[in-house]
This record gives sequence, C-alpha cells and structure tokens, in this order.
Amino acid sequence: MNKISRTTLLLTVLLLLPCRLIAQDFGDYFIDQTLRLDYIFSGNASTQDISLLAYYKIPGWYGKRHRLAETPMKGNGTITVRDLATGRVIYKHPFSSLFQEWLSYPQAQESGRRAFENVSLIPMPKQPVEVSLELRNSRHDVIASMTHRIDPNDILMTPLGEQGILPYTTLQAPKDSSRAIHIAFVAEGYTEDEMEDYLADARKAVESIFGHEPFKSLRDRFSIIAVRSPSAESGASIPSKEIWRDTALGSHFDTFYSERYLTTLHLRKLHDLLAGTPYEHIIVLVNTPHYGGGGILNSYNLSMTKHPAFVPVVTHEFGHSFAGLADEYAYEAEQIPMYPTDVEPWEQNITTLKEFSAKWADLLPAEVSAIPTPEECNYPVGVYEGAGYSLKGVYRPSMDCRMRTNSNPEFCPVCQRAIREVINFYTD
Repeated sequence: MNKISRTTLLLTVLLLLPCRLIAQDFGDYFIDQTLRLDYIFSGNASTQDISLLAYYKIPGWYGKRHRLAETPMKGNGTITVRDLATGRVIYKHPFSSLFQEWLSYPQAQESGRRAFENVSLIPMPKQPVEVSLELRNSRHDVIASMTHRIDPNDILMTPLGEQGILPYTTLQAPKDSSRAIHIAFVAEGYTEDEMEDYLADARKAVESIFGHEPFKSLRDRFSIIAVRSPSAESGASIPSKEIWRDTALGSHFDTFYSERYLTTLHLRKLHDLLAGTPYEHIIVLVNTPHYGGGGILNSYNLSMTKHPAFVPVVTHEFGHSFAGLADEYAYEAEQIPMYPTDVEPWEQNITTLKEFSAKWADLLPAEVSAIPTPEECNYPVGVYEGAGYSLKGVYRPSMDCRMRTNSNPEFCPVCQRAIREVINFYTD
C-alpha cells in the first residue's frame, strides 16, 4: 500500500470514529424507570394551548432503548427531551391526540374551548432535562408548543406503580426483552365475574393481529400482557341510544357524534390502571356487541369484542395506534376534511400526490409512470382515489386492504412495509 492510500485510509477511519464514539447508549442519560407526564391540551379551532398537569415516577422502562433521538414517523405531535446541561436531544417520540382530531370537526369551529387529557411516557433521566411538546395541524404547521424542565430529584414527583398493581396475565413473552415491543390489553366493561371471558377475547385479539404479516413473521419481538381491570357494570356506553354504563374507563361510542367512533377521554385513568405493569402500547377491549372502535398513534386503541367484526377491527385499530396508518376508506355521507389536498400527509399509506416519490412510487410496476393515470391503476399496488375520509384528492395504494375494509384479509403491501419498518426501528 502506498503512502497516499495509507493516508486516505487513516483519514477515513478518523472520520468514522467520532460517529461511533458519540453513539448514544440508554445508560448514558437514563435509568430503568418511567417518567410519566400528564398534560392538558385545550382550545378550539382558533387557539390551542398545552399545560403540564402532573408528573410521576414509575418502576421500569418499557419503551425503546435504541435510536432514542430518532422517530420512525412524524405523527401529529412530537415530544422531545434535551439534556439540560448540554442541550443535546436525548429522546424523541411522535404521537397523535384526540384533541387534534377534534379540531378538524365543525364543533371546534362553532363551540367554545374544550380540554383533553394526554399522557406521555419517557425514560427517567439521570439529570435535569428540558421537555418540549409540539402539536401540528393537518398542514404540518405547529399550532401549539410548550417547553418545561424536569428534575428527576424533584421531591414533588409522585411515585406510582409501586403498590396496588393490578394483576395481569402474560400472553406472550418476547425472544429478547431488551429489544421488545410491549403491548398491554386493558379490560373495559367487563365485571370481575367476566375476567375469564376478557382473557379469552384478549387471546383471540392476539391471534388475529399476529395472523397478519408482518406481525406474523416478527411475532417473537413482542411482549403481550392482559391487565385485569374490572368494571362496576358490564357493557359500554352508547349515548345515541341513551345507554350509560359505569365502566373502568368511561369509554363511549358517538365520539364527535359519529356513532361507530369508540374512545375514552380518561387517559390518566387508563395509565393509572397500567402503572407498574410492563407496557407501552395499549389495546382496550370493550365488552359490547355494538359496532365500533378507534385508534390514535402511540396513545391507545379500543375495539368492541362481541360483534362479529371484532377480529378485523382490533387489527385495523392496531394499525392506527402502533404503525400510524391512515384510514383508506371514504363515505359519501360522511366526508371529513382531515387531509388538505395540496399537502402531503405524513401517513405512509395515503397520498395527495404532492410528494408521491416519498411514498410507494418504488413499489409500482416498472411500466407504470411515477404518478400513474387512473387507467394505469389496475395493479396490486397502484394509486386509487378515495382515502382518508375523502372521495377525491386523497389516494390509497391498493384496491382493498385491512385499513380499508373488514372483509379484506390482509394489510396491503404498502401497509405491510410501513409496519415492518416500525417494528424494525424499535427492535433491530
């Protein structure tokens, strides 16, 4: 090897070394505990605010331990943690919220201000940190932000999850617990006498979700538990039918006056029920035959369990809450202007064609142009108009998919790729 080649090799090694040396390890900034931050998101279509409500320290951390300052998707909001001493970003996580969704409905334009609970989980820092939240609208503009400091030695930080932990059943253990994705099922509308029925429904949900690719192939990367959270009354609240039930989470249908939209507004109670258990992603099973569900990215999803469509719905809703997939359907009678057609959505399975090259253009057949015409769309992966609650201007990848109908048995190739990328992000 000549002198120039050796010099070039040495410079290359020196340039690569700093990247490896500064790679962040979980133990550099965090300990094996969870810092739970409770917020209030409030306002209306004109003004929005964020307020810190409470903060807790909880044993164990069950979120990501690698790629801590990276995110696999954008979401409608981001929580960012910086080391106070150096200003370095040491943790970042995307999310969406029911509050931001409400802002797209007419009620947010017509009525007064509303407030919604929101909960964020981050690993417990060793030293004081600066925490920033950003909420974005459908045009990706920041509509509300807040920055505050957290000292892990704050004497007013409330301990939680050290006693009175609800019993839970382990449904599946991961191959490697240090690189696992932790899912917790929560019972809603099941009385104490119905807990065995709940566990049977949870097992049915597991087999449904992990019967779909790529969950099926990567099943050993997931930890799954079922928390026994009994309700005083059996069933679910359906306001449009004047049915109200005393349940663990006070969930109900008719969210935003949509009969099938099933949600809970009590996120603090939800996380109280889970405190001390190994969880990050949450699936709420609701003991009702009434059709409906709901899913919010990195927050929770709910599904009814006594309707014949339970199996496809719970899988569909997990596509929302875990992988950030958008709905691929649209109804003539109920169109929601959630996706401006002149802005590219952040979700990987819908497009307005504004930045289509960043979506599934690479999966189109070779004979198809970069942005196909309608005549070119008759392919397993194409560009089909009608998605994201809009009949026109928003497109989906396939004629049908688990994110479009209950009758389709699989996620389409684009959704499968998006799910696989999220799983690999957290576990590789």
